[in-house]
Amino acid sequence: MKAVTWHGKRDVRVEQVPDPEIKEPNDAVIRVTSTGICGSDLHLYEVLGPFMQEGDILGHEPMGVVEEVGAQVTGLKPGDRVVIPFNISCGHCHMCGLELYAQCETTQVREHGMGAALFGYTRLYGQVPGGQAEYLRVPQAQFGPIKVPEGPPDERFVFLSDVLPTSWQAVEWAEVPDGGSVAVFGLGAIGQMCARIARHRGHRVIGVDGVPARLEMARRHGVEVIDAADVTDVPAAIRDLTSGRGADSVIDAVGMEAHGSPAGKLAQRITGLLPDAVAASLMTHAGVDRLAALNQAIESVRRGGTISVIGVYGGMTDPLPMLRMFDKGIALRMGQAHVKRWIDALMPLLIDDGDPLGVMDLATHTMPLDQAPEAYEMFQKKRDGAVKILLRP
Repeated sequence: MKAVTWHGKRDVRVEQVPDPEIKEPNDAVIRVTSTGICGSDLHLYEVLGPFMQEGDILGHEPMGVVEEVGAQVTGLKPGDRVVIPFNISCGHCHMCGLELYAQCETTQVREHGMGAALFGYTRLYGQVPGGQAEYLRVPQAQFGPIKVPEGPPDERFVFLSDVLPTSWQAVEWAEVPDGGSVAVFGLGAIGQMCARIARHRGHRVIGVDGVPARLEMARRHGVEVIDAADVTDVPAAIRDLTSGRGADSVIDAVGMEAHGSPAGKLAQRITGLLPDAVAASLMTHAGVDRLAALNQAIESVRRGGTISVIGVYGGMTDPLPMLRMFDKGIALRMGQAHVKRWIDALMPLLIDDGDPLGVMDLATHTMPLDQAPEAYEMFQKKRDGAVKILLRP
């Protein structure tokens, strides 16, 4: 089959690789019909090479049709249309019982002290072959796959793999009070959906980004926007819009790739020049992120407010302004999305032909799998108005 494989910094290729097979009785194999490129994939493209191996198959946002199931998979059959959550969870361990599926004890990558295994996302998360491919082996298929109805296009459901539950959790974790305000930093796909979900719940939403296409998309969905390229002090601009206090809640949908963090950017570049074994150890134990967005979130939230961090961070020695956070009484929540926890809330909004979350207005580009290298470059450089790219095998 064809698959998107990693070969180094900014070097992804579409290659022929062996077809996946059933290895365990709770496996399934699906034929992928759509698969997304996530902002987190750009971390692999740019920063996290020390944790990759040449030839790793990328991608963690797939959906498709079941081809084959193992002997212990009773809830699926060939021909079922399914979306595959990006994290792999068993559904029956202690953590899954708490609905903390991203911390599944069955699939935790204990060798590296990490949570549940993820598709297509470094050896830190199990080095499981990903979904930017023609076919995908799905472990823990007795629980993970989400069955969706036939008929509507893939765009209606594919974002259940990551974007929608991640965004829903970000808004939940933000604890926006009734009638309150939430500022969303970063209007990529996750930020867009955070803003729409918060609007759907009746909150006032202020979106922050510096990319014109992202700002325009947010405006289409009723979001107040601040153009970070035109504002010298974003927190001050947010306070000006919120009676001088700041937003009740802030969602950081940017993460480690934030612009405006020169020290973090330099540290990432230096680390990238080191041999992989040295760089991996340094990043694991002494990593430094680019914290511009998080620091602005801390300044933008009102006293006693909540910050929900959904953008990916990886540093171990990040300098946080603890005095400022403590003095303001800020609550901070973060973590990988517990995908299956939020599906029951999301599904009615997706089968509603009124499309209340605007899922049909998120993918800006749909490209053949063979054009994945061009798609990654376009997405990384934010060219041609790229906000979300789907690949079709």
